[in-house]
Amino acid sequence: MQPTLNQKFKINYQYPVVFSRYIFELPNQILKNTLMQLAPSAAKVLVFLDHNVDRAHPHLRNKMQAYFEIHCPHIQLITQTITGGEPIKNERKHLFHLLSKIDQQHLDRHSLIFAIGGGAVLDAVGFAAAIAHRGIPIVRFPTTVLSQNDSGVGVKNSFNDFGKKNFLGTFAPPLAVINDSTFLETLDERDWRSGISEAVKVALIKDAAFYEALVHNAEAINNRNLDAMEEIIHRCADLHVAHIGLGGDPFEKGSSRPLDFGHWAAHKIEHLSNYQIRHGEAVATGIAIDCIYAHKIGKLSGEFLQAVLNLLKNYGFQLFHPELLPHKEEWKLWEGLEEFREHLGGELTILLIKGPGKPEEVHDIQKEVLLAAIKYLQAWEGEKPETKMLINNHAS
Repeated sequence: MQPTLNQKFKINYQYPVVFSRYIFELPNQILKNTLMQLAPSAAKVLVFLDHNVDRAHPHLRNKMQAYFEIHCPHIQLITQTITGGEPIKNERKHLFHLLSKIDQQHLDRHSLIFAIGGGAVLDAVGFAAAIAHRGIPIVRFPTTVLSQNDSGVGVKNSFNDFGKKNFLGTFAPPLAVINDSTFLETLDERDWRSGISEAVKVALIKDAAFYEALVHNAEAINNRNLDAMEEIIHRCADLHVAHIGLGGDPFEKGSSRPLDFGHWAAHKIEHLSNYQIRHGEAVATGIAIDCIYAHKIGKLSGEFLQAVLNLLKNYGFQLFHPELLPHKEEWKLWEGLEEFREHLGGELTILLIKGPGKPEEVHDIQKEVLLAAIKYLQAWEGEKPETKMLINNHAS
């Protein structure tokens, strides 16, 4: 019998998250310099372009072509317009469409893929890139607030399947992330607002000063001040990448997911609404539910609970949805807790807060308290205005 061979090695991951404007304008050489540094031998780039972005920026494809002809003439650029929004993650045909295009263009692991679009497009294209040839380098160009401050700067890629959010996926860091804030100027009000919930989330769990900045900047953000939004996106992205790089568990091997505060409910809400409720909108609701729950079990003051609910409302979020409540003998939202636990495995771990920058993990959610929290949220949004007074620390 031969002795056991013990294998051990380390891999260092590093990628820049670049902030700029007008990234494909000829005077802007950030992209050229980034590619020359990180992928000097790349001869082919396949661009997957969100059709919503293509429609909002009709000259973008011509600008990309002109940019590469001047700055990167050795690289062949191929552009493919694809479905945008959550639908691209919901049907397998979209995944196989991405893979077929990669195959048809004969990409290899020395080629590059560009993903230009919102978070769902980045997720789906990133997943396809990660499994084609066991991994083709990808550069992400997030075009929404949510993808620039959260999902687009991380290391995860995913696809919805078997009725579950992000059931399929990989941990595959990008080659680079390019945040061009001029893409945000054409967003509709829903998409401009939606990503703010992720900033509220990370501020509540990590940075009290950032939380106060969100409170003070609400008017400027609601008035679509791009400078103010850029500051929020940069701070939010900074907190996210710092957690991934320094938090000790970048590929989520444990049972704790601090950056998913409010997300156990959010993922289920999205699915129950057939993804008519967008991710950022669902996260706002998830934050509200978990904050009310934290107050009811004595961890969060009533005063701060009201402050959080009012902040989310000031940013225009609808917090209560009928899908949150039980229907007859079924309570689909409650099932989301087990799905959330199953996604990571191990012990159920839910992050709550005791105040801004004061997170605390719990491993048990009381069903009756959760239901009381949701009924409170329903009343707080207008059916029973008198219940907006401070609630007590016990389930009713």
